[in-house]
Amino acid sequence: MSWLRKLGDTSLTTYTVLFFAFIYLPIAIIVIYSFNSDPVNMMRWSGFTFDWYKQIFGFSNASSEAALYIESTEQLLAAIRNSLTVAAFTTTIATVIGTATALAIYRYNFFGKRFYRTLMFAPMLMPDIVLGIALLIFFVGVGMPLGIGSIIIGHCTFLISYVFIVVSARLAGMDRTLENASADLGANEWTTFRRVVLPQVMPGVIGGALLAFIISMDDLVITYFISGVGTQTLPLFIFGMLRRGIKPEVNAIAVMMLLFSFTVAALGLYFRSRRR
Repeated sequence: MSWLRKLGDTSLTTYTVLFFAFIYLPIAIIVIYSFNSDPVNMMRWSGFTFDWYKQIFGFSNASSEAALYIESTEQLLAAIRNSLTVAAFTTTIATVIGTATALAIYRYNFFGKRFYRTLMFAPMLMPDIVLGIALLIFFVGVGMPLGIGSIIIGHCTFLISYVFIVVSARLAGMDRTLENASADLGANEWTTFRRVVLPQVMPGVIGGALLAFIISMDDLVITYFISGVGTQTLPLFIFGMLRRGIKPEVNAIAVMMLLFSFTVAALGLYFRSRRR
């Protein structure tokens, strides 16, 4: 039996190593080759350089031989501003509605409660391309122009579900006796919510908001259908660059987005680990 156990341990270790290599090795390659000085062949290492990061922000003085790929730094910055604007408004709206919905379903009993809770999962289970086409048909049908507004509404339709699920998971572990004690001590409903309920549910609210922000920043498929002609977010900008080939600037932008996502995730873990 000892050799069977040893074989099982070896197989599990090998599987674990291959699993993490499959996930993180492509990311490591992107990070490494974002510093490659070769402007033509990304996989041919020609030296270490920061030129691609400088070029993204308009600080590079590279010549035409460097095969500059970003036509305009202003276009990139405009795409970043659009993404941040959409993510900020979407996160605010989705967090408020998702949290309110989770609290209402948690605290009150009404007809169709289970059906409504199940319905909140539908936008997450629906394929992105189906949701994108449905939203496009809806906006065209009601005559709403495609742009920043349509993207915000489209993102809210599925990000509310993410916030709802995260906050609901937090509410499931909340102690209701504290609310009863607050009421027994003479506090009204608003005071109980502000002083008792909100501090307990706040880690879930912050976690849901950060999750919604990251997903909104990274969304491509749904945004592609409802963005319109004159509006471009950062994922759409990168997708447009990839259609003409993988260049070092694409790797540099991907690394910066990766660092941004890690920063947001680290903030979420920090707020979640805090104790009053």
